[in-house]
Amino acid sequence: MSTMSKIKKVTIKDIQKKFNCEQKITMTTAYDYTMAKIVDASDIDIILVGDSLGMVVQGEKTTLPVEMEHMIYHTKCVSKAAERAHVVADLPFLSYQTSHDDAVKNAGRMLKAGAESIKIEGGEEFADLIWYLHTVGIPVMAHIGIQPQSINTQSGYRIQGKSKVSSDDLFNQAQALEDAGAYAIVLEGVAMEVAKEISETVKIPTIGIGSGPHCTGQVLVSYDMLGATSDFKPKFVRQYMNLFDEGKEAFNQFVTDVNKGSFPSEKESTHRNLVEVKTGTDSKE
Repeated sequence: MSTMSKIKKVTIKDIQKKFNCEQKITMTTAYDYTMAKIVDASDIDIILVGDSLGMVVQGEKTTLPVEMEHMIYHTKCVSKAAERAHVVADLPFLSYQTSHDDAVKNAGRMLKAGAESIKIEGGEEFADLIWYLHTVGIPVMAHIGIQPQSINTQSGYRIQGKSKVSSDDLFNQAQALEDAGAYAIVLEGVAMEVAKEISETVKIPTIGIGSGPHCTGQVLVSYDMLGATSDFKPKFVRQYMNLFDEGKEAFNQFVTDVNKGSFPSEKESTHRNLVEVKTGTDSKE
C-alpha cells in the first residue's frame, strides 16, 4: 500500500528528479482498468500500456499484429484508473515507422486516449523522429536492445551487446536518443556491462529489462512478475507470487463449494420482504 497521504500525479519532471537523486525508477505493465487500479495503489512510478498485450492478452505469438485501435482501447482503460502513476503507451508496429506525419497523428491519438507519453522502439534511425515529436509536445521514451517489433530482422530474442561492434552500436544509439530529446531509454536484453556503461554515461534514466542491476530503473511485465502464466518463466523475471496456481486453486474451490451446496450461503443470499402492506378492504379472496 502506498504511504502517500495525498495523491500526486507522477510527471516526467518527477521521474527526472528521482534520476538526479539517484533513486531507482520502477515500471510495470497494465492493460485494463482493474490491473491498473492495483498498480496505481502501489508505489510503482510508471504504468506501461505495452504492445506486449498482443501476447499476454490477445494470445498472439508476437507484438506485430497489435493495431492502433487496440492500443487506444487499452490506454483508455488504464488511464481511467491511473490517478497517480505516469502512463506511457507503446506505439505499435507500423504506426510510426511510415512517416513523421503518421507518427505525430498516432502519438497524438495516444495522448488523447489518456497516455502522458509514448514509447517507440529503435535507435539512431529514429532520432530525428523523437526530436520532432518532442518539439511538438509529445514526450518520448525510447527503447533499444531487443526490439520485439523488429523480431524478424533481429532473428529472435537474442541478447544484444555481446560483441564490441554490438556494444559500441548500442552506446551510440543511446547517446543519439538522449540528444534527440528522449526522456528515458528502455534497455531490453542488453549485456549487463554494456547497460552499466550506458547508464553511467547518459543523463536520462535507463529502464532495464533483462539487462542487469545497473540501470537506473527496472520494468517487468505485470503478468510475468505475478506468475500468471505457467509456461513462460524467462531467466530475467522474478516472480513475486504464483497467480496461476493460486488462481486455479481459487476457481477449483468455487467449483467444490457450488457442488457441495455451501455457496451461496445465507450470508451471500437476500430474503424477500415479508411485510404485507394493507391497501384496503376491496381485495378479492
